[in-house]
Amino acid sequence: MIRNLTADRDFPYEWIDVTNPTLEEMEQLAEQYKLHEVSVDDCMQPGHLPKYEQFKNYTFVIFRIYAESEKDADTVRGLTDKIAIFITDRYIITVHTRSIQQLDHISDVLLEENECTMPLHVLIEIVLAGLHTYDDPAKKTSQLIDYYEAQVFLTTRKVPLLKGIYFIKRKLDVIRRMLLLIFDIVDKIDHTGSSNAFTRDVRDLYVKQKSLYDSMYENTNQLMNIYFNISSQRTNETMRVLTIFSVFFMPLTFIVGVYGMNFSYMPELTWRYGYPFVIILMISVIILTYIWFKRKKWL
Repeated sequence: MIRNLTADRDFPYEWIDVTNPTLEEMEQLAEQYKLHEVSVDDCMQPGHLPKYEQFKNYTFVIFRIYAESEKDADTVRGLTDKIAIFITDRYIITVHTRSIQQLDHISDVLLEENECTMPLHVLIEIVLAGLHTYDDPAKKTSQLIDYYEAQVFLTTRKVPLLKGIYFIKRKLDVIRRMLLLIFDIVDKIDHTGSSNAFTRDVRDLYVKQKSLYDSMYENTNQLMNIYFNISSQRTNETMRVLTIFSVFFMPLTFIVGVYGMNFSYMPELTWRYGYPFVIILMISVIILTYIWFKRKKWL
């Protein structure tokens, strides 16, 4: 569907918004606005990563906003939606596969209030709105990290910690990759010579989001390492207890083994106090072993 959002409005430019276009519609737009076939091909790829590309007669931008379309998604297409943007001084064309609330807000509110007087202003608002879509997942992810930290450090309940922490790590990795590629777009918008309050807002918001997600990614990595260390420590503690038990029973097993042999000439077998002697010997061995462990501070 192709809409002219600036039609019947007094603007010195056109804003053409295209939702889920067919190949024929894109070819029609390409012919009308002299769009290069390479950028049109990139525009039609749903999984294309963010980019900023300068052509002879227009600038081509691909931006991805956060929009989790699948439960437990951890891929680029599952976590984000693509907006392809063709922009010049005379027009801006936005192409996307699904209806995007942020674009509707810009067209319904900001255009109505004459806030966007040129295509660059529309692009800035799109980038700002797109970066803000990463706010809510950052908050939820931060809460999840706090939850898993409490599970790792404060409880011993058996919850699927490793799977949850790994999912967070995968999700953060995808978002950080998106933000890393978005930097080129932000840098081109707020470049030396054309920097102003609006473009600096874009850069400041980007820096904030990038720093936040980098911090959460590092925390998740550290949490995963701590989880493995604690799991290893618990395994070592279990092995320590089992080893202590085995040390107590090894001499007893030896004594029982000696007196369990069926030799004819073993004086203790016919000795009247043989049985109590062996019992006292076993108890003495246990007590001596316990005292030795205590002195070594292994108990």
